[in-house]
Amino acid sequence: MAYYGCRIVARPLVNRSKSSSFSRFSSVRAMATNSDVSSPFKKVQIEGNNSTFDAYVIGRDDAPGIVVLQEWWGVDFEIKNHAQKIVGFDKGYKALIPDLYRGRVGLNATEAQHLMDNLDWKGAVKDIEASVNWLKAEGSKKVGVTGFCMGSALAIASSVLVPGIDAVVSFYGVPSRELADVTKAEAPVQAHFGQLDTFVGFSDVETAESLQFELRRTVEHEVFVYKGVGHAFMNRSPEGIERRKRMGINDENAEAASKLAWLRCRAWMAHYLSG
Repeated sequence: MAYYGCRIVARPLVNRSKSSSFSRFSSVRAMATNSDVSSPFKKVQIEGNNSTFDAYVIGRDDAPGIVVLQEWWGVDFEIKNHAQKIVGFDKGYKALIPDLYRGRVGLNATEAQHLMDNLDWKGAVKDIEASVNWLKAEGSKKVGVTGFCMGSALAIASSVLVPGIDAVVSFYGVPSRELADVTKAEAPVQAHFGQLDTFVGFSDVETAESLQFELRRTVEHEVFVYKGVGHAFMNRSPEGIERRKRMGINDENAEAASKLAWLRCRAWMAHYLSG
């Protein structure tokens, strides 16, 4: 088998710096974002806690909603690819991408690192809460949250800090204990990690094991680790694959792993957001 996925046995978490592990990719450049001229997304403005922020919406008006949270790059082509994938699940969903960086996108890893390091994480959680409330006000009876990398950590944090979320799916990222105590999660969590992920304390296997350990007595959860793949293995667009190669991530099993992870994500959301 080119990959595996299982609930994993945990070891105690060792606290490590999250931001420092990303710094070695400072020379990696991001691809240009897609033009909005022919975009299938509708741009809306949402009233947050202390400010108004833009969000990008796609999908049926009356469908269950899913908040889709960006990687450290910002709202770029890849997070929009993921949102488009999600709205095609089963009978369809409405996906909403909140612009947590307020229009900024990292053009290289140094810029992305700077943007992530300077993010008001608690403020971002408030943006997620506002996004969930917007979807419900617009007709989504149930709402889930999913996120990738930085967005993954925020998705898990939202399971603790944001009321009214029906399901969470996270991809390779766990919040700091200072942001959210995952032992107090209230929404069911499914989490995905790559066996070769080297972001220690954020998305490596030991962190995945610790997440599994901390969720064991709280909510329904699944934690999967995929053999032979590294960080950001869900990014399968040509641009995303090239960007990962520039970051030195050349895993050969990512295609199979991403397909399996999408199947599991779809099943999880269908279970908790149906009805």
